[in-house]
Amino acid sequence: MVENVASEMAELEAEDFYILSGLEQGMRFSEWVAREKLPEFSNLTDEEVAYRLDRCETRGLIERKTIQYVGFRLTFEGYDALALHTFAERETIEGVGAPLGVGKESDVYEVRSYKPLALKFHREGYTEFREVNREREYTADREHVSWLYTARKAAEREYETLEALYPTVSVPQPIDHNRHAIIMERVDGVELARSKLEDGQVVPVLDLILAEVAAAYDEGYVHADMSEYNVFVNSEGVTVFDWPQAVPVDHENSDDLLERDVENTVGYFQRKYPHSVAAVDTSALANAVAADSFESVREFAES
Repeated sequence: MVENVASEMAELEAEDFYILSGLEQGMRFSEWVAREKLPEFSNLTDEEVAYRLDRCETRGLIERKTIQYVGFRLTFEGYDALALHTFAERETIEGVGAPLGVGKESDVYEVRSYKPLALKFHREGYTEFREVNREREYTADREHVSWLYTARKAAEREYETLEALYPTVSVPQPIDHNRHAIIMERVDGVELARSKLEDGQVVPVLDLILAEVAAAYDEGYVHADMSEYNVFVNSEGVTVFDWPQAVPVDHENSDDLLERDVENTVGYFQRKYPHSVAAVDTSALANAVAADSFESVREFAES
């Protein structure tokens, strides 16, 4: 867990980061990095490599295998340490706080800084690498893809999307990015899936969400993974988060993905609030969102 990594950071020395960086470089070519390659990758002597490997393995930052040959690889904690080290050097953050959300493909933590911020680590590819590699478009063109690359590309893609959308679209403000990690504005609110809206709030909140989907489309992006789990609701409105799967509007499947986003969003409201949201022509609604002519979901109720 990242809390453990954060507590270890003060004890890590510059040469520890050299060995971690060397493993990161070596993992571009193979999942396990042969022991004899590490002096070259880390710019350390063989004796120093042995010492640093022991230190980092004891702290859970690397793993060792001895089948066929002695090899090492970073754990996600080791990759976390590299990203945290970079953020600390840039003075982006001062420390890591409590977890805000821990999921299958990302972990989010509060961080101490000049204002309330959140730290998001992408975890794509570590536990289910083959399945994720098939599904994630941003790794489809590489013959050898490590989980480091998969997670880093997901973070890179999300950060670029947030930069393009903020502040026109209600998304967390992006602050900094390194490797598989993003620093962003901490957004207060309740996850849509956990919220309980009053009858008079249901359609207005749904309209707000669809308006943000429309604004994102107007800025050139489709979220492509809309659900009740990536929208925050608060007294000021809604915030849409989790954008690593976003596609540009000129993507060959953007229209289908937009319609799926609309169907998923409307479908959730219809299931949870059936008395407030009638059956809707989601195809026509998606077209209105794309044309920036959407005003209220009520206009698309099927008779």
